[in-house]
Amino acid sequence: MVKPSKSRSSSLRPGSAREATGYAASAEEAPAYQFNLVDHFLIAMPSMLDPVFGGTVVYICEHNAEGALGVIVNKTTDMTMDVLLERIDLGADPAAGRIAADKKPVMFGGPVQVERGFVLHSPHGDYSSMMKVNERVALTTSKDVLEEVAAGRGPERILVTLGCAGWSAGQLEEEIVRNGWLTVRAEPAVIFDLPAEQRFTAAMKLLGIDPMMLTGDAGHA
Repeated sequence: MVKPSKSRSSSLRPGSAREATGYAASAEEAPAYQFNLVDHFLIAMPSMLDPVFGGTVVYICEHNAEGALGVIVNKTTDMTMDVLLERIDLGADPAAGRIAADKKPVMFGGPVQVERGFVLHSPHGDYSSMMKVNERVALTTSKDVLEEVAAGRGPERILVTLGCAGWSAGQLEEEIVRNGWLTVRAEPAVIFDLPAEQRFTAAMKLLGIDPMMLTGDAGHA
């Protein structure tokens, strides 16, 4: 568990990219890129010894020639959703009976813009700062999605993170070549339906790999 107010840089230096929120309105609007990891998980290899990214699963929301943006989905903070909503003056409606009144943990999304919320959710509504990754997942950074969550009208599936991870042009590709990450097509159920502590193992199983047998060798799917 990490404190949401602190950020650290990686020895492999993920998270040092351009402004994190400068993404296209949808992944389809981004220019074609020959090595596109949008809607993929990055799974940290044993060689990833960095205290921020070691042992993590990162969901990639945007990847093009200018860089990549994603959020860590398996590293919790010491904050829960109800506390977050109270802090931003959006106390949950007890009558809503949904995620808003839950003790669901807020995640540490990465060391970029740790003071800002990044919300992964099932596509729902038309929020002011929403990027539709695909038909199953969207990313929103505006407060309006949390306003709907607090009122019990938000997306059915949601994961809230503080901060994100960013890579500059060619940086992520270099880390993969250096055996920093495994990659696999993402499954939304891993993000939204499993407890945080089970997501790393579940992501590895998408590759057919037992985490106990993992070595530092590279691999992609």
